[in-house]
Amino acid sequence: MSAGGYRIWQTYKMPENIHIIDTKIHKGHEVVKSYLKTLDGSPGVYRMLDASGAVLYVGKARNLKKRVSNYAKPNGHSARIGRMISNTNSMMFLTTQTESEALLLEQNLIKQLKPRYNVLLRDDKSFPNIMISSSHEFPKIAKHRGRKSKGAEYFGPFASVGSVNRTLHQLQRIFLLRNCTDSDFATRTRPCLQYQIARCSGPCVGKINTKDYNQLVNDARKFLQGKSTKIQENMALEMANASNSLEFERAAGLRDRIRALTNVQSSQGINPKTVNEADVVALHMDGDQACVQVFFIRANQNWGNRAFYPRNTSGADADEVMESFIAQFYDNKTPPKLVLISSVVANIDLLTDVLSSKRGSKVEIIEPKRGERAELIINALRNARESLARKMSESATQEKLLKGVAEAFKLKDMPRRVEVYDNSHIQGAFAVGAMIASGPDGYIKSGYRKFNIKYENTVAGDDFGMMKEVLERRFKALIKEDPNRKSENWPDLLLIDGGAGQVSAVSEILSKLGVKDVPFVGVAKGVDRDQGKEEFYRIGKPVFALQRNDPVLYFIQRLRDEAHRFAITTHRAKRSKAIGITTLDEVPGVGAIRKKAILSHFGSAKAASRASLKDLKAVDGLSDTLAQIIYDFFHDKG
Repeated sequence: MSAGGYRIWQTYKMPENIHIIDTKIHKGHEVVKSYLKTLDGSPGVYRMLDASGAVLYVGKARNLKKRVSNYAKPNGHSARIGRMISNTNSMMFLTTQTESEALLLEQNLIKQLKPRYNVLLRDDKSFPNIMISSSHEFPKIAKHRGRKSKGAEYFGPFASVGSVNRTLHQLQRIFLLRNCTDSDFATRTRPCLQYQIARCSGPCVGKINTKDYNQLVNDARKFLQGKSTKIQENMALEMANASNSLEFERAAGLRDRIRALTNVQSSQGINPKTVNEADVVALHMDGDQACVQVFFIRANQNWGNRAFYPRNTSGADADEVMESFIAQFYDNKTPPKLVLISSVVANIDLLTDVLSSKRGSKVEIIEPKRGERAELIINALRNARESLARKMSESATQEKLLKGVAEAFKLKDMPRRVEVYDNSHIQGAFAVGAMIASGPDGYIKSGYRKFNIKYENTVAGDDFGMMKEVLERRFKALIKEDPNRKSENWPDLLLIDGGAGQVSAVSEILSKLGVKDVPFVGVAKGVDRDQGKEEFYRIGKPVFALQRNDPVLYFIQRLRDEAHRFAITTHRAKRSKAIGITTLDEVPGVGAIRKKAILSHFGSAKAASRASLKDLKAVDGLSDTLAQIIYDFFHDKG
């Protein structure tokens, strides 16, 4: 039997007598040893589970029997591995065709199961790219994140959206490429603002022909490939020719573009001369804390860097942290042809094979010792060291504040995950609920959630009803995803924006769902709704307040303000999207282009609804059949 290309060996369950044996007599290594007779030398993945069935560790092996036999030895293990073995109550195995498949499967399982003893890359978002479309007569340039399509060229990755936006801004100043949608391009009759401020050449209204525009596209492509010197020389020659021909306005435009290109080149002084395409990966560790800095070098240009903080709660060494990071980091990304690393890893040949297979061509993983490559590593290591120091300082402060929260609200333990809830609407319209999450490492952005209020029995403007809906949907999903509450997604404390009414609504919903061990507190503005006079509401306990200068109060205010910001932003996005909705959106056969043509012709959807059939047929691009459909639609509505 196969699953996703992998051959399932067997899902083992320990015999009943093993489960009930006194663990004081039978240690973990004896449990592991009992599996050896069922294993062979196949490559594959193994899982170690504790008495409750939670996965402690996921590992790969070229030879499963040989690897598991190492764990069966009573001595000779590090303290970390010894703890893991002693907690092992059962194991599961999956065999694969190759060790490379085992590595890929191992990283998928680590991301899915988040075992305690594995190193886990927590921030694994995709990176933005710059896209040049190739399916249009006049290609556009735009930011892109996510799956790549065949009808476009992609340049990247960039470390952040900010670095992409800055580069796009520069490219538009230099090469005047459009960034509008194809539908906007097709319906425009006058030059847009981008043309007016010299950020676009105006192909939509015939301000440039196809040949000249495609030359600009080719120049932009060369720039993103690191071939900017020749572009600048050509621009200088064009400027001189325009000046000699007394085309001073065109010469001035070329002069401004050359200046923009020069500014880009001068701001890229740290770009490597001998490294065309590489990722620079540097790891710095301080005890169990780790920071990995990744710099992206493309076309001899530094396209930014990103800091990562892998979870290393079990105390893995640098070799394992680096190997796990590289395997997980490139799980959903195409690797470059060169990866420079700050320290060598044991399974470098295996990683090289896996990355080469993913890229479709050879990938090198190198620990440089001298020259410009080594200087790149030194720079990345310095950034990793400084980033980790800042992170540890912030985490220490954050933990101190969370301990203060636990003390203020009489919690048993310091909360590792605090969820804050807020609602936003305008007199009941465009109502949304919002949730943010925070923990010892600060805001957990991946844990933010937004809720469009949609229950029929939730009355518009009813804050209590909206809070009930949000909490019910949130905890129903949590219970479905993780009924045993083993994941990090279960909150240790809920902060609710509101007073006694909101707290009562939350209590009702949590009781209904059988959630009785998650504490919650209402945060109300208090007297005169003045910040600093917040009052805290709990079920069955008196209302209380913190001292005005208490750091814990400031911390709670920041959490509440972040939830409010997220709720307002979500509400505004929903309202902005809805503003463009008209009754024309309900008419069959009327898409974005025809809708725009109708609105341009009549000025509003209301005027279009009152138009005669003859007037509708006069709209440019509207067939007689569709005009009849539109007329009948509004006529039937009376």
